[in-house]
Amino acid sequence: MTAQMPPAHPFDDDKLREECGVFGVVGVQDAANFVALGLHALQHRGQEAGGIVSHDPEQGFNSARRFGYVRDNFTKQSLMETLPGPLAIGHVRYSTAGSKGNTAIRDVQPFFGEFSMGGAAIAHNGNITNANALRRELIERGSIFQSSSDSECIIHLMARSLQQNVPERMKDALRRVEGAFSVVAMTRTKLIGVRDPLGVRPLVIGRIGDDGYALSSETCALDIIGAEFVREVEPGEMVVIEHGHLKSHRPFEAAKSRFCVFEQVYFSRPDSILGGRSVYETRRQIGVELAREAAVDADLVCPVPDSGTPAAIGFSHESGIPYGMGIIRNQYMGRTFIEPTEQIRNMGVRLKLNVNRALIKGKRVILVDDSVVRGTTSRKIKDMLLDAGAAEVHFRIASPPTAWPCFYGVDTPDREKLLAARMSEEEMCDYLGVDSLKFISLDGLYRAAGEAEGRNNSCPQFCDACFSGEYPVRPRDMIEKGFELKAAE
Repeated sequence: MTAQMPPAHPFDDDKLREECGVFGVVGVQDAANFVALGLHALQHRGQEAGGIVSHDPEQGFNSARRFGYVRDNFTKQSLMETLPGPLAIGHVRYSTAGSKGNTAIRDVQPFFGEFSMGGAAIAHNGNITNANALRRELIERGSIFQSSSDSECIIHLMARSLQQNVPERMKDALRRVEGAFSVVAMTRTKLIGVRDPLGVRPLVIGRIGDDGYALSSETCALDIIGAEFVREVEPGEMVVIEHGHLKSHRPFEAAKSRFCVFEQVYFSRPDSILGGRSVYETRRQIGVELAREAAVDADLVCPVPDSGTPAAIGFSHESGIPYGMGIIRNQYMGRTFIEPTEQIRNMGVRLKLNVNRALIKGKRVILVDDSVVRGTTSRKIKDMLLDAGAAEVHFRIASPPTAWPCFYGVDTPDREKLLAARMSEEEMCDYLGVDSLKFISLDGLYRAAGEAEGRNNSCPQFCDACFSGEYPVRPRDMIEKGFELKAAE
């Protein structure tokens, strides 16, 4: 039976949604249990659905794909017993391609294919920007697609390759793919990890005991299984792990890294390490830079929890203005109101956040958030603060204005729905109804991320297309649909 999922965020459609999380383990007993734990740690990267594929020498490949949270599905002994073996990969999903908000179980990864030399499964984090062209070509040549996901193109390209083993077929396939991809794959004996040449999406390597290895979107998932962080899979690198040995391959032409800077701002967990740097420390430093760039007289610095918290701490420390938890998050909302009545829906953000009235009343408040997308939630939070008696509300945003959609694996609204695409900073301030509004500059963001000289405009160190409109990989599919790139300056 194919179930349909309702929208995963009925009260919080004013944030960019992370793409997916991938995790794989080899060389341990009951690898699927390790993968389930890893996916639980990566749940912030996708809450819509998850899946695990395992391989056992006696039982072969087994898979399970489910809607909802990892904790609600992959903690059940009856299910985990169907996924035996020392090798497994998994995926948590928030749809960015295919049927958004109306996902069929066939769209849930990992995807599996049976080839002449044996089976293989893949889990993909990112977005293929030439997927439509590839799909048309493959269908014309006889391929039959089972899902609406762009990731399935990789399996079909592998099937058409003439190479004699799965890693070589994967190299062939990924050389045809444009966009962003961090892929974790498996054969009967091998665990494989690949990053696209620009390294837009993260992928790291961990060590488990003497012979075990893990591949993960983030280091925080290595911590939960007690794995030792080894290093990142480098941009354009393929690693193949078999029988306790790791081999590195370079299937693509060398290119300068363009890691997604929004991973540092919002997507990754603050306890992860990216590019050798603590995500928490980067976010705290964003607050420091923001305080230097956009000082204002006030009585209290408050975060919009939880993503605004590290930046608010940094802002408070640099400005000398006291930090306080002026807004409290309801940690137990979960999916309780997944199909709310209209009356409950009208309560909106109040179901998720509540103002600490005793702290806020009579205060000039600096509210620190990670981003402004549509602006709807920001207006509601401002109203809540004023209703609680705040004397002034000043917004400070820990990212530059989000004026362009992302085509590399992030669920971004159409450009016309992005507030910063339609309004200047002054107009946004008026629209939100706040006393002042300031965003961190692009240079300030780069400095916070460890680039002391700021952004190198002739050769940017990160992918920042959502702020700058400069796409490091041409979004062919979207241009075909009429999307207009930023005019050359």
